[in-house]
Amino acid sequence: MEDDILENDANETGYFTLTDEDGNELEFEVIGECERDGEKYFAMIPVDDDENSDGDICEYVILKLAVEDGEEVLVTVDDDDELDDVADYFDDLFSSEIDYDAQ
Repeated sequence: MEDDILENDANETGYFTLTDEDGNELEFEVIGECERDGEKYFAMIPVDDDENSDGDICEYVILKLAVEDGEEVLVTVDDDDELDDVADYFDDLFSSEIDYDAQ
């Protein structure tokens, strides 16, 4: 998969507009970020006009911040071990944020 291109600063808004390998622009909301082994990773969910807004986060994507040709870009994580490590971190983070007493 080709690089997703960073269109705006997520640190300011919490949202990224990404361009996929087919040239389609998609908006994502950052739901988590972490640094592991000197690399920065983002967990994101697509923003799709509240079509699937039942309040639950079911599926998210993980992208890594990289610098290519002097520009910051978000790229997919191709190494399975690296992806598993980061996904485990985010899964633990998100499961610890669930408040089971609030019903």
